[in-house]
Amino acid sequence: MEFIDYYRVLGLHKSATEKDIKSAYRKLARKFHPDLNPNDNEAEKKFKQINEANEVLSDPEKRKKYDEYGKDWQHAEEFEKAKAERHTSRGPNQYTYSTGQKGDFSDFFESMFGGARFGRQQQVKFRGQDFNAELKLNLTDVLKTHKRTLTINGKNIRITIPAGIDNGQTIKIKNYGGEGLNGGPKGDLFITFSLVNNTSFKREGANLYKTIEIPLTKAILGGEILIDTLYGKVKLNVKPETQNGAQIKLKGKGFPKYKQEKLFGDLFITYKIKIPTKLTKEQQNLFKKLEETNLN
Repeated sequence: MEFIDYYRVLGLHKSATEKDIKSAYRKLARKFHPDLNPNDNEAEKKFKQINEANEVLSDPEKRKKYDEYGKDWQHAEEFEKAKAERHTSRGPNQYTYSTGQKGDFSDFFESMFGGARFGRQQQVKFRGQDFNAELKLNLTDVLKTHKRTLTINGKNIRITIPAGIDNGQTIKIKNYGGEGLNGGPKGDLFITFSLVNNTSFKREGANLYKTIEIPLTKAILGGEILIDTLYGKVKLNVKPETQNGAQIKLKGKGFPKYKQEKLFGDLFITYKIKIPTKLTKEQQNLFKKLEETNLN
């Protein structure tokens, strides 16, 4: 019969606090719970070890005795005899694992703590497993808030998708995860959005960006052009002598702001001047005349 390092079983150091012990126990007990690992003998064995470690380390008296005599477990009862005479003996209690079984203690535990006699009632409630799902949408699908029905693990779930949601953003749907164990609460559903940009615009947050070509003559002389936005066509007045790379802002023509009803980002248009090619002789002569005027 060997000494069992209960701290190691829970992945803790001897300096662990009550909170550390509780957190480690819940995490590991849920991971190896028989209900989540059916017909897995190793998981069941690990689950019993975790429960036993928690039984000792979460009880101040047991932990104190373990820390003091653990390595000398063979003589622990002798060391405790004198103390026991000074204390009122306890009546028998029954310890119940969350599997509902009794008496699943190691020989080490039986020897040091007298088995279930020193146990206490315990029925741990475990929160259900969280579910994760990915939802692929086009960018134009999230221009407006709308509802959509998803099928998760065979169940239909009606969710509201807010306008302006971002690519990679995750939302939580509370209590739509797995069922809890031992009467514990349900887990949550986490939906991550994968947006495909099916537009000619570049999106950064709520702002949109686009580069459009304009003829050289339009850049020099100015005039009107017609461009597309996500909300229809818009006329722009190009100023005379517009430079290549000049940028203008169309306020409120960008993307909806997430969860900010009726608020939108801006659309930024960058002008790229198109240099004419395949000029006729007449056109070339006109440019030569301009050059002769020392036009810079």
